[in-house]
Amino acid sequence: MSQEGHDVTIIDQNPDSFRRLSADFIGKRVLGNGIDEDTLRRADVGTADAFVATTNGDNRNIMSVQMAKVRFNVPKVVARIYDPNRAYAYAELGVETICTTCIGAGLMRDMILGNPFGTVQEYLCAGQTSDTQEGGNA
Repeated sequence: MSQEGHDVTIIDQNPDSFRRLSADFIGKRVLGNGIDEDTLRRADVGTADAFVATTNGDNRNIMSVQMAKVRFNVPKVVARIYDPNRAYAYAELGVETICTTCIGAGLMRDMILGNPFGTVQEYLCAGQTSDTQEGGNA
């Protein structure tokens, strides 16, 4: 997104993680915890149009997007969630989620069967419906 002209800030607790960013990344790097208010302030989350949480922990992702939304009034927040049951439950509570487990399983199924790739809605896990998706939840 930074290459498309968007201002992008990456927050990570591990300074080595920033080495994985491409050499042409032109955004801001903030060392810290994404559920710490001071870290979020240093990252200027209060001026963000969107906030995405993609840590390895579902609970941390949910907590950080809730903080961005409620405390910093970020209009668009999305959390990556691994557990399909949590993704569904959080979506029902109005938290936009992307369940990479469901999407990955759907893509692999289509690859194995030789089917063309579908849409995100087609890869929703059991319990999630397109009605939930239309309400702005993935």
